[in-house]
Amino acid sequence: MCWAGRMMLGTFSILLVLVHAAAAACEFGPFPYRATGIVCRMTKPAALLLNQETAQVIQAAFRNAKFPNITGERSMRLLGRVAYGLSNIQVSGLSIERSEVELKEDNAIHISIKNVTALFKGTLTYGYAGAWFLQLFHSVDFEIESSIDLQLNINLMCQKDQVTPDASDCYLAFHKLTLHLQGDKQPGWLKQLFTDFISFTLKLVLKREVCKEINAVAKTLTNFILDLAADFVRDKDIVVDISVASDPVIKASYIESHHKGLVLYKNSSSVLSDSVFSPSLLTESRMLYFWLSEHSLSSLAAAAFLDGRLLLNLRGEKLQELFEMEDTEVQQKAVQRIFQGTSYNDSVAKVWSLTQPQISLQPEGTVVRSLVAVEVSILLAGEAPLVSLYMEKEVTVTVQATYAEKKLILQPVDSSVEIKVFKCTADPSGEDSSIQSFLQNMILVAGIPEVTSSIGSALTSLMNNKRLHLFDIINPEIITGKGYVIAQLDFGFPSHLLLHFLEKSL
Repeated sequence: MCWAGRMMLGTFSILLVLVHAAAAACEFGPFPYRATGIVCRMTKPAALLLNQETAQVIQAAFRNAKFPNITGERSMRLLGRVAYGLSNIQVSGLSIERSEVELKEDNAIHISIKNVTALFKGTLTYGYAGAWFLQLFHSVDFEIESSIDLQLNINLMCQKDQVTPDASDCYLAFHKLTLHLQGDKQPGWLKQLFTDFISFTLKLVLKREVCKEINAVAKTLTNFILDLAADFVRDKDIVVDISVASDPVIKASYIESHHKGLVLYKNSSSVLSDSVFSPSLLTESRMLYFWLSEHSLSSLAAAAFLDGRLLLNLRGEKLQELFEMEDTEVQQKAVQRIFQGTSYNDSVAKVWSLTQPQISLQPEGTVVRSLVAVEVSILLAGEAPLVSLYMEKEVTVTVQATYAEKKLILQPVDSSVEIKVFKCTADPSGEDSSIQSFLQNMILVAGIPEVTSSIGSALTSLMNNKRLHLFDIINPEIITGKGYVIAQLDFGFPSHLLLHFLEKSL
């Protein structure tokens, strides 16, 4: 998926959360949606929320800008040529009054930042120049009070199926640029003289260096999000290809990106050419949407099967809960015969998929069909395990998914089981209806819920290992349709993560 959240900092996040959006420079053919396996949509409310953190990005850009020394000279009546130099320029006391953002259908994000106030400090060296000789003979500390409006137009540039934000369209408008020498706030002849000299050059330097640093911050954040997303959709040999499948869509109310969603496992890859995605499937009432195709989900299940991950071992209390779902005499006798009086701690039940699960996404939920094996073994001291029960059953289960309290919950709402193979030491002939009836009921009532719960826990653990639990996911909904599933949510994010990243990287 386009795994995101608010791990981005500032208004750049409007772009970066859609980590692989591409511009029109990329060629996708006449029917790009056909190859779309995953879609991300971020709406205007999310953009406005993210824009609240703009100050953090601008502060980082100003703080990390490397201001060069500024030199110049000018002919003055009576004084001849006056030369000056500004060095050791540093910025402090940065504040921002407000920031506004607009999504434009010209494939750009327009950001207007009002009244950025900053104090620049450094050293001013000045003197008088002759025709062939220059001697600088005096230095004073200076402060420059500034008030600036900043206009950014971030365009989406496609490079190698990944996004590169171009924030070079950057404009600074100065409302105030006041020079103070040696802390003296009163105007004097020296201050008046050098203010006229340096203001124009200083404005050019500030614009160049600040805009260059903002562009660098945008690219740094992009690389960070790309790396984060790539790690999120990779687990050992299973990788989801989230490179772009078509041009992004930027409307006044949302940004939308489309991704291939192909699953790569070792040397094999899935192929998608008949996606059912349509923009009308997504609304604009929530902040963030993820659309996932049936093909992508099925390919993930196939890769998990090939990688031997669809295996569950139960013992001890879990095994006891499974086989003691009912406290009846018939149940007790069946359990006693199957386990031959052995404790649950000395037994193990193994459940695994014999065939690749077949997944169908329907309005009622995710329908999973698979041939599943169940094996119960008794562990005898000093002896090989004794298989007391072996079954192969064809299972069809409809699962509904929810996400709450930072956990993925898979709830079976309908299921059926057909036993294909049955071997039990307590019923060698396979004609004891009480044992088979007990096992059939146990699988439906306790076995399938236990397996789906275990899968949900495993997926939660995997996602939390990728740091999803650090994000604030608000009122998430998971909706299935014919051939697709949609996750829609509002969100918050721990901005300290990006601040820590910026401090380390810039």
